[in-house]
Amino acid sequence: MVASTSLNVVPEDPTAYKTKEYWEQRYQQESPDTTFDWFKTHEELKPLFQGCIPHKDASILILGCGNSTLGEDMYRDGYKNITNIDYSGTVIENMKKRCEDMPDMKWLEMDIRALEFENESFDIIIDKGTMDALMCDRGDVWDPSEELVAEVKKEVDEVERVLKVGGSFIYITFGQPHFRKRHLVRDCWQVKTQTLGDAFHYFFYSMQKEKPSTPSS
Repeated sequence: MVASTSLNVVPEDPTAYKTKEYWEQRYQQESPDTTFDWFKTHEELKPLFQGCIPHKDASILILGCGNSTLGEDMYRDGYKNITNIDYSGTVIENMKKRCEDMPDMKWLEMDIRALEFENESFDIIIDKGTMDALMCDRGDVWDPSEELVAEVKKEVDEVERVLKVGGSFIYITFGQPHFRKRHLVRDCWQVKTQTLGDAFHYFFYSMQKEKPSTPSS
């Protein structure tokens, strides 16, 4: 595997991160063996995951998987029931080929704002930097636009819908609580935050669903 270090993947306009076109073009230009991990690797996150994921048989959904090694590393660590989704068809096909030796793992092209799963389908849902891409905006970070708030709400509403009661939503980001927590608050869970890192802090949000979702009006 080859880690992506090229500055060519960084768009001049950061709002490009919100578009499917940017990711399709990026993954079409990169080798199928290229990997890129936002924030931390599974090995670094493992102690935190162990506190949220009750058993290795848990059904896990990874949102916006990209070409991160997270799913592969978790699979090798014994988590076999993993579904990875991304709205780039190119990266999904690349990852299917790269992980041919992991037949139980699923790779699906899908939008995180419109999940094609039944209600309460997963024990664990993980977002490692994916929501951050939706938040790439030129507006005021203290006063996000109505469009941005609506887009993020779609993701979190879908997570709430397909997460089982008793299951956990895990979100890893550089986004500080005063910027992120407002988007995560729901009646069915409490938002717990851990601050990690030394020179550069990152944040591990965990939310355990305590009751069924309230149907949207």
